[in-house]
Amino acid sequence: MFRAPIRSLSSTAKKSLKIGLIPADGIGHEVIPAAKAAIEALGSDIPKPEFVNLLAGWDTFTRTGTALPHETVDILRNECDCALFGSVSSPSKRVVGYSSPIVALRKELDLYANIRPVVSVAPEAGQKPSVDLVVVRENTECLYVKQEQQTIGENGKEARATRLITERASRRIGQMAFEIALGRPRKLLTIIHKSNVLSITDGLFRETVRSVPALPEVNGKYDGVTIMEQLVDSAVYRLFREPEVFDVMVAPNLYGDILSDAAAALVGSLGLVPSVNAGDRFVMGEPVHGSAPDIAGKGIANPVASIRSAALMLRHLGYSRGADRLDTAVEQVLREGATLTPDLNGKSTTQEVLDAVLRKL
Repeated sequence: MFRAPIRSLSSTAKKSLKIGLIPADGIGHEVIPAAKAAIEALGSDIPKPEFVNLLAGWDTFTRTGTALPHETVDILRNECDCALFGSVSSPSKRVVGYSSPIVALRKELDLYANIRPVVSVAPEAGQKPSVDLVVVRENTECLYVKQEQQTIGENGKEARATRLITERASRRIGQMAFEIALGRPRKLLTIIHKSNVLSITDGLFRETVRSVPALPEVNGKYDGVTIMEQLVDSAVYRLFREPEVFDVMVAPNLYGDILSDAAAALVGSLGLVPSVNAGDRFVMGEPVHGSAPDIAGKGIANPVASIRSAALMLRHLGYSRGADRLDTAVEQVLREGATLTPDLNGKSTTQEVLDAVLRKL
């Protein structure tokens, strides 16, 4: 699994680690408790964990009229060291007053980087996986600023959306991507864009990321990182045909979202793919999968992505030993193949997979 250091946000001398738990909707209520149990099993490899349950999501909106209560944000910002977010059920059509809580959380806490490693399980321990890449997605801009409007024109209804790309956001996501690439054996960074068509917005993203190694404060730190570029449409094609060409991919918000979900198909299931939403002061683990309403409550959701997200979160905080133990336990369970949930063609329950991971720990 992804074991390159990202950025340590805390001291390992802390006596306790306060973790916000936000199951949100659907299977979030099944996989986040599994991640909590896995964290608790780490014992002295991390500070004593303390958990606080917090509200957010569509269900919260239908009950209270807000998808992200102010109390949730205040507790995360002022009391918690980190957080785990489950999954959200956002309606496909506009609902007055509703806005995605995960998008809002990323903005409220300035979690500008969504880091999504996608790694296949090698058939034997110690062998090189066939897929081993990291998508570094800018988390605060692009079309996800949600500035849309609809008007009536001579062609009937006309809908427009504002796409925002700034130099500041592109620079800092670029620097995060260079840091991750620097910590990996291949030290290869591919910039994903479509500047042959979107020459101003994608052009700014491309140029700004490319300029990061020349920043005065960097002082040659990234000279060993090889920079490549790929148009987003051809990147999708190559991702499926030859995923081994990619190491670290850095992309604007929308492209990164699509690419990382597509890459999950290469390793078998969205239920395997973790992520962290990271900023300079806070980190929040989040499995890439959605709320899966078709299986919610059935006890068959795959907890692996949430457990791996917990490992990523701990590694980002500087607790590498605990993170390595979680990753190794999950890899062993997946490699043995005897305890798999239905998304991986198995028959095991969420609890059975968790129990198998806990036994390995």
